[in-house]
Amino acid sequence: MQATEGVGLPGERAHADPDGKRLAYALEEVSTPAPDEAALRTAYRRFGNPDQARLPWLGPGLVTKVLYFVGYRRGVGGVQPLILDRVVASLLPAVAGVGRRNGWSAEEWLAYLRWAAEQAQARGVEPDAVEMAVAQDW
Repeated sequence: MQATEGVGLPGERAHADPDGKRLAYALEEVSTPAPDEAALRTAYRRFGNPDQARLPWLGPGLVTKVLYFVGYRRGVGGVQPLILDRVVASLLPAVAGVGRRNGWSAEEWLAYLRWAAEQAQARGVEPDAVEMAVAQDW
């Protein structure tokens, strides 16, 4: 596997993924019919680990976008993968569990997902509707 310097990853080595094996490995847990919190945590962590699935130019904000599009299950409620980028992070209330604008840990992302699931249940909407409302200044 060819190593390249990843943009936005100063001092770290990121690996290219010409055959897609690193991406497939990162996504295997969320590609199931009903990924749970453990699967979401595993996938997020794999993307952050240069020995497992870190890819060039794919930082936490883009990772959560990938996880949303692969792992979100409409109509099942509960904790669902949502996008957490700088815009969303800057608009979240403190009770959402995200204390910084970038570089989130898996636990910070999961705290946000739990908060969004609670908000969605209370309002009778999908968790991604909570994310969209936050991005539109909830």
